[in-house]
Amino acid sequence: MSKLGTLGARLHRGEVGYDFVGKRKIWYGVSILITILAIAGLFGRGLHMGIEFQGGAVFTTPKTGVSVSQAESYAEEASGHDAIVQGLGTGGMRIQVAGIDTDKSDAIKTELADKLKVDSEEINAELVGPSWGEQIANKAWQGLAIFMVLVVIYLAIAFEWRMALAALVALIHDITITVGIYALVGFEVTPGTVIGLLTILGYSLYDTVVVFDSLKEGTNGITKQTRWTYRDVANRSINGTLVRSINTTVVALLPVAGLLFIGGGVLGAGMLNDISLSIFVGLAAGAYSSIFIATPLVADLKEREPEMKALRRRVLAKRAQAGEGATAVAAAGAGTADDPEGSGPAVVGPRAGRSGRASGKRR
Repeated sequence: MSKLGTLGARLHRGEVGYDFVGKRKIWYGVSILITILAIAGLFGRGLHMGIEFQGGAVFTTPKTGVSVSQAESYAEEASGHDAIVQGLGTGGMRIQVAGIDTDKSDAIKTELADKLKVDSEEINAELVGPSWGEQIANKAWQGLAIFMVLVVIYLAIAFEWRMALAALVALIHDITITVGIYALVGFEVTPGTVIGLLTILGYSLYDTVVVFDSLKEGTNGITKQTRWTYRDVANRSINGTLVRSINTTVVALLPVAGLLFIGGGVLGAGMLNDISLSIFVGLAAGAYSSIFIATPLVADLKEREPEMKALRRRVLAKRAQAGEGATAVAAAGAGTADDPEGSGPAVVGPRAGRSGRASGKRR
């Protein structure tokens, strides 16, 4: 078995682990910092909306010897608006100009053909009205709002309202970071971007639900024992699914990285950037929020309940009593006592009881 597979098995059995919930304030602080930077980018630079949302025209030219920077300058002179020019694999160009109407597009097309030294009939013009773009934007926001409401209702029914609230916070966290990255990078927001956002929200939710399902199973009847606190079980749930979350995230990121860095960057396929950047950033943010935000937040909310507070007091009292007993036995030179109920901490490596039995066999 590979080292990663062995580690995954040991994490699943609770033999080793990392205290994610105990260090939750660190993760909260990191998320707050990243979110502040994303919001600053959003309000500072703003989003670069595509013509699908604000209206305009797209001119596709045949092969020409004019450079992209020259074509951009020609398009801005002809239209009086900012233009975005992308080189195509055929040698032609895709010239996008926002904020122009049908009457003005014909004159711009003629002037572009003259400056680029091509026949105006060979330039293909596609027009998008601002009213249609506004409808698309409104539908996108409505779809996102409906998705969020349905997610909260489903999780509240399948699990409980605290998990639904934590999942909603994680989803908002992922959306904010992704949108902020778009503002900072300056990529265009198109319908492809919206598709990418909805895709990563589903992925993030799936990863979160897997951890929640493990947590729900592990906390069934938790108040009837004095071995684990709710926080301990939450830690075990995260550690038990950690390797799986890493594997699925890496496998999902590899092809998306190919689209973003090779398809969009090397080959110049700008249309791929719209969807691949949102998916790439969203997948990474979703994996982070599922592990470091959603489950620790659930543990925080649950341990505010009177029952969980009482359970935590009983567990800690038992651990303190067990620690005093072990100290007394060690002082008497009698070795380590075996605790059949395993009252030690949840995620700190192999339990002391196992080493005690091993040493007992050697005696």
